[in-house]
Amino acid sequence: MADLEAVLADVSYLMAMEKSKSTPAARASKKIILPEPSIRSVMQKYLEERDELTFDKIFNQKIGFLLFKDYCMNEIDEAVPQLKFYEEIKDYEKLDSEEERLSRSRQIYDVYIMKELLSCSHSFSKKAVDHVQSHLAKKQVPPTLFQPYIVEICDSLRGKIFQKFIESDKFTRFCQWKNVELNIHLTMNDFSVHRIIGRGGFGEVYGCRKADTGKMYAMKCLDKKRIKMKQGETLALNERIMLSLVSTGDCPFIVCMTYAFHTPDKLCFILDLMNGGDLHYHLSQHGVFSEKEMRFYAAEIILGLEHMHNRFVVYRDLKPANILLDEHGHVRISDLGLACDFSKKKPHASVGTHGYMAPEVLQKGTAYDSSADWFSLGCMLFKLLRGHSPFRQHKTKDKHEIDRMTLTMNVELPDSFTAELKDLLEGLLQRDVSKRLGCQGQGASEVKEHQFFKGIDWQQVYLQKYSPPLIPPRGEVNAADAFDIGSFDEEDTKGIKLLDSDQELYKNFPLVISERWQQEVAETVYEAVNLDTDKNEARKRAKNKQLGHEEDYALGKDCIMHGYMLKLGNPFLTQWQRRYFYLFPNRVEWRGEGESRQNLLTMEQIVTVEETQIKDKKCILLRIKGGKQFVLQCESDPEFVQWKKELTEAFTEAQKLLRRAPKVIGKGRAGVVELSKPPLTHRNSNGL
Repeated sequence: MADLEAVLADVSYLMAMEKSKSTPAARASKKIILPEPSIRSVMQKYLEERDELTFDKIFNQKIGFLLFKDYCMNEIDEAVPQLKFYEEIKDYEKLDSEEERLSRSRQIYDVYIMKELLSCSHSFSKKAVDHVQSHLAKKQVPPTLFQPYIVEICDSLRGKIFQKFIESDKFTRFCQWKNVELNIHLTMNDFSVHRIIGRGGFGEVYGCRKADTGKMYAMKCLDKKRIKMKQGETLALNERIMLSLVSTGDCPFIVCMTYAFHTPDKLCFILDLMNGGDLHYHLSQHGVFSEKEMRFYAAEIILGLEHMHNRFVVYRDLKPANILLDEHGHVRISDLGLACDFSKKKPHASVGTHGYMAPEVLQKGTAYDSSADWFSLGCMLFKLLRGHSPFRQHKTKDKHEIDRMTLTMNVELPDSFTAELKDLLEGLLQRDVSKRLGCQGQGASEVKEHQFFKGIDWQQVYLQKYSPPLIPPRGEVNAADAFDIGSFDEEDTKGIKLLDSDQELYKNFPLVISERWQQEVAETVYEAVNLDTDKNEARKRAKNKQLGHEEDYALGKDCIMHGYMLKLGNPFLTQWQRRYFYLFPNRVEWRGEGESRQNLLTMEQIVTVEETQIKDKKCILLRIKGGKQFVLQCESDPEFVQWKKELTEAFTEAQKLLRRAPKVIGKGRAGVVELSKPPLTHRNSNGL
């Protein structure tokens, strides 16, 4: 029976992967619902205050670029050739070979430069023209050939054209998407889990599918009780920090993170799914690799290490078991549990795997940086070629002996190794850091420029254009049997209790990597969600024209902000009522859907503006004169932040004015006052 269950688990997992590759959106079991267009009022202020409303910030986001391009292509005629030119350049930069770049660069030059020069309509600088012409004359076509044009195209778009975009409906749609992104709160219900694919010291790794986009991921779940039992809190939180550092910027050679979230029992990392097994497994199946095969793996790993080191992260656990293959045979560095940020302070802890740790790591109290990874690379490449670490003679398992040999032994390289390979390994395995390859001031460039890698086109490596020596069998789960992987013995953690103080440690654990989420959406459900939203908004406008007047009411007045919120209503304050709110300097107004009558609360009536919590949801509490309360709940986190801030500021300013208010100089039945300042005015729904 167990065998049958294992087969079914594999079949379910493989089917999910195949469907995700072809039509991931069709696998989505949840829908992304964009908020009302009125969210723009709040989001625009929220983004502006965080300096997120600049041309560069929006243009360099995937969804921002798509919406800006859509606006320009359909509304701004003069921007169309600029954007087409920009996209042609970006396509050129991705080309594999020099031959292809030479051909495409001439086409781009003829269409976008020469043609305009001849008609005297070329709007770019002479410096940009000269740069391209001089390179083409020498048949030099680097990927950066058109970079001066990229700069000038962006400069031409960031002025009036971008300002018009900010005033358009496409910017409203950007605010809607951004609100969704900033309000992501993931739970286990947002994923369907298919199969266990691995297990570590604190938990398991599963293959899973994200419910709203259909994209497949690996979910690494760490058990909080097991973490507490092993006092691994610092390690777990460190892994989340390191993953957040290396998961920005496109690096195809690291298992990156897109999301992190936690449940009462688990810490969950949502990572790139790698289906091809690890190099340790393939080394045992395939046997040792040839120099040519090893060169392929070394080149891709070097680019992964370079990406980390550029972000001041030292990996510290480089070994075949941590190098995973994708379904095509390309590799990625995984498991950043021992990685460390050395930007402010160099680490000195002795951590890693014996047989791969650098001498400076083994010498307790000695500070080190990325140097440790280049030594580990030498150890790992030796293992791929010989089947064992250079410091693990006769397959000894004695850690102290392995460490002693690492600190004292000069590695003897076999005569069968080529001179270039010997020189590479001798350079990487130098005990003296100052003489080690990769540690003499140029970092990864020193290793990439070594004779062993002569003839390697590193742009081709980055684009994954070299053929892998080993392609994992398609249609197979390249992981141990689901039942062989097993599960943890719950008896181990039976006496462990998770306290509020334990949960407090993880309050900042949740994370969404913006550029990776936007890329996921763009590849899957972006078009479908936009289409559905357009239809729904058109239907609502046709059904109830009153709802289209929210912005009209605010325009031309001193309205600070407007949008939907939930108000706690009815005599017992138990029912949430959705209302449309306007914040003015001296009052708050609101109305229900379809209502024309405005309700009003003046700043004079408010005693305090506070934050409260109802059923784990942050709310704004307005204490009103007479002991009454007015409770508001926002529909997203950014809205809460912005409404609370603006309400507090408006209330504070109103109080200042009231303190300078008119004084009573005589009393009568109605009271007599003298006004030294004009009184605060309060307008009703007609603005009177």
